[in-house]
Amino acid sequence: MSVADAELSRDARYWLIPLVRAVIALGVAAAITFSADHSAPVGFFAFGAFALLSGLAIALLAARVTRASVERSFSIAQGAVGVVIGVASFALATSGTAVLLFIVSAWAAVSGFFELYLGIRSRGRLAQSRDWVFVGGLTAVFAVVVLLIPSGFEQAFIGPDKVERVLTASVILVGIIGAYAAILGVYLAIAGLSLKWAARPSTESAVR
Repeated sequence: MSVADAELSRDARYWLIPLVRAVIALGVAAAITFSADHSAPVGFFAFGAFALLSGLAIALLAARVTRASVERSFSIAQGAVGVVIGVASFALATSGTAVLLFIVSAWAAVSGFFELYLGIRSRGRLAQSRDWVFVGGLTAVFAVVVLLIPSGFEQAFIGPDKVERVLTASVILVGIIGAYAAILGVYLAIAGLSLKWAARPSTESAVR
């Protein structure tokens, strides 16, 4: 196999990144969905796990399966940001809803920018560019939605079971994190499998 063929095979393995990210996102979405506690500490730990594990996956896998230097560098930087934010989220788990809102929106803004930039820059060159654009756009919207949540929001309501409950900013935020993770996970799973199936014929031809 020539050097060019080896590089083609390396790019063809990019599907690993969205698929691993999908597993992480869907795991976090499931954990939030089946948790009755949507307090700020739960949000810190759920988001921290998501950001940390996703960041590690992006950085480590991008270094192995991405050929283009700019895309690889930006992906590693994006992953590093996720790791830092994830660790910070664990460290600040008792800091309250306002801090959680800031951490989540900061991560979403930075991560969304990275993926949008990569998608627009590589449009027409890399198959994963459309996925970067979609995920970057979704994450940017997520950042805006999080920023619109008032940190002190609190409203009492009567549930269907006639029990009085309180809707707070942390409940809304943790729910939105779960919804974002679910949408992201489903999309990335489809994207990863699509890239894998699309790359198989070209990879087999390159080996021959």
